[in-house]
Amino acid sequence: MSGHSKWSSIKHKKAATDAKRGKIFTKLIKEITVAARMGGGDLDANPRLRTAVIAAKSENMPKDNIERAIKKGTGDLEGVNYEESIYEGYGPGGAAVLIESLTDNKNRTVADIRSIFGKNGGNLGENGCVAWMFEKKGYIAVERSAVDEDTLMETALEAGAEDIREDNGNYEVISEPGDFEAIKEAIDKASIPYIDAEVTMLPQNTTNLAGKEAEQMVRLMEMLEDCDDVQKVYTNADIPEDLV
Repeated sequence: MSGHSKWSSIKHKKAATDAKRGKIFTKLIKEITVAARMGGGDLDANPRLRTAVIAAKSENMPKDNIERAIKKGTGDLEGVNYEESIYEGYGPGGAAVLIESLTDNKNRTVADIRSIFGKNGGNLGENGCVAWMFEKKGYIAVERSAVDEDTLMETALEAGAEDIREDNGNYEVISEPGDFEAIKEAIDKASIPYIDAEVTMLPQNTTNLAGKEAEQMVRLMEMLEDCDDVQKVYTNADIPEDLV
């Protein structure tokens, strides 16, 4: 679990530039479009779309952008046809890396991802080589200083959380993906601030990295997340926060 939380905290401490925000919007629009194409434009009947729209709103994406992305997915507006792909590989020190992609050109995407791995001491692996190490879960991280533990436990457990853990100065609220929205809504209603809230892939074990390998791992993750065709990147690497 710590590999996920520490990488997330490193990301959240980095300054969000305009260029980064543009990339975030691009990735969110892709996800909204694909979710609407696969399950329709009704948020109540399409959980994946509902989750994508919640994520977009949390990044302050304008309502018009969200509506256009949904219409492109449902065919009401012309749009690009994206395909979903999963890529797996190993980073420095043998750390597992799992990548979710939405692309209109798989040949370009796999070439870009393979190149990024090669430049940062890793290698792209075969399908299934690391996916078994991860489990899909709802995840909400709250700074310990931001909430009383009993208040958080009562709020989250009553809403359906399966576990609350401590790691790296944070509380981690873990749930089944289907319970994530209800738990997040309960935490919002209780005015409990959080630093991360998403349905994600959590590693079942972690690989400790230090020194050069940790530095290479951070660069690998950053370059993968900067890739236009990459939606999300997960790792079981346990990276020291003081690296940043």
